Amino acid sequence: MDETTYEDSGVSIDSGNELVKRIKPLVESTYDSRVLTELGGFSGLYGLGSMGLEDPVLVSSTDGVGTKLKIAFMSGRHDTVGIDLVAMSVNDILVQGARPIFFLDYIACSKLVPETIQEIVKGVAAGARLSGCALLGGETAEMPGFYQENEYDLAGFAVGVAERGKIIDGSMVALGHKVIAVGSSGLHSNGYSLARKIIFEKMGLKIDSPLLDSTVAEALLIPTKIYVKPVLAALRRAEIHAMAHITGGGLTENLPRVLPNGCRAVIEKNSWEIPPIFELLRREGNVQDGEMRRVFNMGVGYVLVAAPSQVETIVSAFQDHGERAMVIGTVEKMTDRERLTYV
Repeated sequence: MDETTYEDSGVSIDSGNELVKRIKPLVESTYDSRVLTELGGFSGLYGLGSMGLEDPVLVSSTDGVGTKLKIAFMSGRHDTVGIDLVAMSVNDILVQGARPIFFLDYIACSKLVPETIQEIVKGVAAGARLSGCALLGGETAEMPGFYQENEYDLAGFAVGVAERGKIIDGSMVALGHKVIAVGSSGLHSNGYSLARKIIFEKMGLKIDSPLLDSTVAEALLIPTKIYVKPVLAALRRAEIHAMAHITGGGLTENLPRVLPNGCRAVIEKNSWEIPPIFELLRREGNVQDGEMRRVFNMGVGYVLVAAPSQVETIVSAFQDHGERAMVIGTVEKMTDRERLTYV
């Protein structure tokens, strides 16, 4: 009888070992002095003792990239979706005032191609550095017959830390507080099922077709913006009572999640410039305005809520980090069941 090996079934242990060698410098580029382990162990250790917090609370979140990965598959570009992976989780824990301290990833594929996984991890490491956190570890699963050939899925897990007495939960939001928006870099990582339907089915474009000032691939693979550094700078300078990461559901569904009972946000819909990609999708897909606002971020990736006296300081903090922040609304008394109203 012929000898059967694990590789005969589609799983290569040698490829896994080669991958570890390829990504080791990428991972270690994110380490700080609190990382207590090296890549390759069964778990990652991170020390909290030197952080200077009296009552530290760990804050965690997990997310993926969604069908934006289809654009990476179609284009053969894999070096930016790792940034999206990090962004989706670190921006979420940032909402409660937490500073990201480490990140872990999970990559599952049909066949482990070290060059492709290296490109993915390159993006993850870049996102970790932008977030100021360590890529503490991860897992790569080769699962032949489970995923389509040349396709993969990503999941990420972020852990941050906050001082218990400084956790932001929205409870201090009051009537008259201002809603301050920070711009997005594009679609980020939400609404891609609808975007792909419009661009590829209704418009009949290909992945390398011209779109706006670039190509379809370039326009749709712009990474999700990571807001960690400017938001932490704003928190050091100003008193902020609520924040929201604008992902699936848009402003319409995400901002009300952080407002206390009895409050609604009144948003001035013409108070910021909507990037051309959203107008194109609305027009070519014949998508109603309300649906656009529930599916896409519409050019607003992150929102802060603070007293009017704090607005100038917050806007200045973002300007110092090359980001534009602007007032787009006000917190008012809820007069009906609507938690957010566009005017």
